Amino acid sequence: MLKIIDVDYLGDYTLSLTFNNGETRVADLRPYLYGEVFGELLDKSKFIQYGLTRINIEWANGADLAPEFLYEIGTAPHPASVMPS
Repeated sequence: MLKIIDVDYLGDYTLSLTFNNGETRVADLRPYLYGEVFGELLDKSKFIQYGLTRINIEWANGADLAPEFLYEIGTAPHPASVMPS
């Protein structure tokens, strides 16, 4: 079972998600913030009100997304730029 074990807010509507398979994905959730529940999260002060549950992240208003969905829409993080010595 895929689980989210760590989450970091990167800015705007983007999260860095670490999964129990050891992979990290960056997910821009802006395209998915519509409707009665998720539309509330367009208010960034509400978007940043999330917490980590046993398997997922959940927002203060009760919204959550399946870890499998977040993994699927996420992309691999960009490698850090290497500075020449």
